[in-house]
Amino acid sequence: MKHLLSISIFLTVTFSSYSQSLGYQDLSMLFSQNDDNGSARFTGMSGAFGALGGDVSSININPAGISIFNNSTFSGTLNHRNSSIAANYYENSMTSKNQYLNLSHAGGVLVFKNYPSTEWDKFTIGFNYRITKDFSDNILARGNSGVPTFTNFPSDNNDPIIDYNIADEQIFSTNFNGEISEIDVAISAVYQKKMHLGMSFNFYELNFTQQAQLTEYNSDGNGNELEANLYQENFTTGTGISVNMGFIYKAHSNVRVGMSYQTPTWFSELIEVTNITNNEGYFGDTEIIVNNDNTIYDNTSGGFFPSQELLYRLKTPGKLTASAAFIFSKNGLLSFDYVKRNYQNMRLSNDNFSQENQFFQNQLRNTHSYNIGTEWRLKKFSIRGGYKFEQNPYKLATETNNLKGHSLGAGYHFGSYRLDLSYNNSNQNSSYNFYSDYNVNPSTLTIDNRTFTATLTLSL
Repeated sequence: MKHLLSISIFLTVTFSSYSQSLGYQDLSMLFSQNDDNGSARFTGMSGAFGALGGDVSSININPAGISIFNNSTFSGTLNHRNSSIAANYYENSMTSKNQYLNLSHAGGVLVFKNYPSTEWDKFTIGFNYRITKDFSDNILARGNSGVPTFTNFPSDNNDPIIDYNIADEQIFSTNFNGEISEIDVAISAVYQKKMHLGMSFNFYELNFTQQAQLTEYNSDGNGNELEANLYQENFTTGTGISVNMGFIYKAHSNVRVGMSYQTPTWFSELIEVTNITNNEGYFGDTEIIVNNDNTIYDNTSGGFFPSQELLYRLKTPGKLTASAAFIFSKNGLLSFDYVKRNYQNMRLSNDNFSQENQFFQNQLRNTHSYNIGTEWRLKKFSIRGGYKFEQNPYKLATETNNLKGHSLGAGYHFGSYRLDLSYNNSNQNSSYNFYSDYNVNPSTLTIDNRTFTATLTLSL
């Protein structure tokens, strides 16, 4: 098969592959995603903390929120994610289910207050670690498109050579591993007990692995059968940085409004190592077997495993968040965040990425998203709920391609420490095109993630 199997990442809808080399536009989209991990209180309210603050994880939304704290606080979080991906390929459905356990968040806030000689009566420093994006997942698709792509046996000595032009079955599997981890360092201060101002510097470490295998079974109609296996892998590492700044204003004792802006993340050095390079006309490690010949074709025989390396840069979308929170005394609260992301401003550089950058401009859109959260208290016990909606960045996306999720949570305050639990469920439809150079339909995906989160918080 003398073409490149494209890496069309499934986390965003991909109707066709526009990249002809390494699928950089799809990887760029994947590296721009955010799982909204945080404390169980944060996730139990679907991350609607832009005007609320008072949680270590609010640094991710609006760093001004850490000066809502009255006491120094530290917290750590474990989450357990159940992933289910159903892949439908030519009326055949396969479901992949997995479970993942992570230390998804840890951080703290130091509070310094009581400065009677100035109008700045409180100053805070915050730090936060979280898993921004967990790549771990896998897809398995199986069916028959009727289109054979491996039609010859390279070691065939017949004259004429046998043409395996009848497609019997295709099997595709891919495993994703790695994560983007983030460390935030934030400062915030309060002016005249009403205006909270904050800024954070966010540092990212990216580690990504994809291992994909395509298997084809073809025949010639005369009892001769061919089995072809194509294996591709991609290892990408890198570091990035962004800045977040914002404010929260107490317009009334029961009303807070906020706004924050997070700059694009600049991954200044992404290093990719892959075996997707031309090796005897095949782009990947290839093995072909036929039933009428004892010879096995293997383009890696003799320990020959060619690879190529590329260093490139990526600028992900920036994010603007407008927020409001309504506080009902000590009984409860309602919080709302509206988020706009400028996907059309994504950029790849340090190589010839004109086609990919044009794709960002022409095929993507700036998205609108929102998060709603609520919390109600009964003495030391709290119950929470939330809803999130995230618009798909592709212009051709349908309503089912948007990400929707809901959350539930509860917490109990034991005095100097608090235990919080939450449950989140999110789902969306997508597609994966692993035959981008042929008239073959992509595999349609139904993606469902259920996450259980537990957080222990200590107040000093």
